[in-house]
Amino acid sequence: MKKLLLPIVFIFMLLVSACGNAATEKTTSEKNKKDTITYQSENGAVEVPANPKRVIVLASYAGDVLSLGVNLVGVEPWSKKNPRFEKKLKDVQSVSEDELEKIIELDPDLIIGASTTKNLDKLKEIAPTVTYTYGKVDYLTQHLEIGKLLNKEKKAQAWIDDYKSRSAAAGKQIKEKIGEDATVTVVESYDKQLAVFGDNWGRGTEVLYQEMGLKMPDKVKEMVHKEGYYSISLEVLPQYVGDYLVISKYRDQDNSFQNTEVYKQMPAVKNAHVFEANGNEFIFNDPLTLDYQLEFFKSHFLD
Repeated sequence: MKKLLLPIVFIFMLLVSACGNAATEKTTSEKNKKDTITYQSENGAVEVPANPKRVIVLASYAGDVLSLGVNLVGVEPWSKKNPRFEKKLKDVQSVSEDELEKIIELDPDLIIGASTTKNLDKLKEIAPTVTYTYGKVDYLTQHLEIGKLLNKEKKAQAWIDDYKSRSAAAGKQIKEKIGEDATVTVVESYDKQLAVFGDNWGRGTEVLYQEMGLKMPDKVKEMVHKEGYYSISLEVLPQYVGDYLVISKYRDQDNSFQNTEVYKQMPAVKNAHVFEANGNEFIFNDPLTLDYQLEFFKSHFLD
């Protein structure tokens, strides 16, 4: 009788063990499934962390990530130089796409870059890597896409809805004060070149033209149509400057154009309708920067 019981006990133990293994595999499978999500990038599906903890941004999206409350361990140098990000990026490393060893040391679980970022094949070996083509989608859709990537879509959409409401209200107030037909020009001097900007090139252009509905001079609209910006000489600057002038200004660049008679004789300058912004603060179009730009314009147009 004891001999008969032994095989039965053995079979029972095998069944218990098999069930236990199956349960463990199921639990592990479910855990792995919850730990990652599939993001549909412009280059196809990418498996990314559901809750990334160590993100590196090698393009102009650091502010998007910061606004969504996700931890950064590395950002490209332009973001690191932004005074608006200084406190939030205090312990975050400045890193470029060429510094592969440094990126490995930072141990990222997600890398975000641009379609033009170098070494993408090598970066993908380090961590899941997602890239975006600048201007392929509008700037608010871009933020929503980053929200989807970081599993923060609802938070991203909530900010978008609130921002559009606030900027539309500000635009209405400003147009009531300066007139529906008043025009605004955005200019930047960098590397000894002057440029004017369209409605989707940072520097506050998205807020001014797209959301607040302020008008761009016809000459600017004509020339920025193709590239989104247009380089000009000092001599023709008055042809592009409207009733108001916004200067995205870098203190370490040549700003001598402001000392010329060509500049001083423009109506916008004579009427004190010139607003100077710190170029390093104004360059991007992420939520943190956009919120700052909106308050900047409300303050300068309405005060």
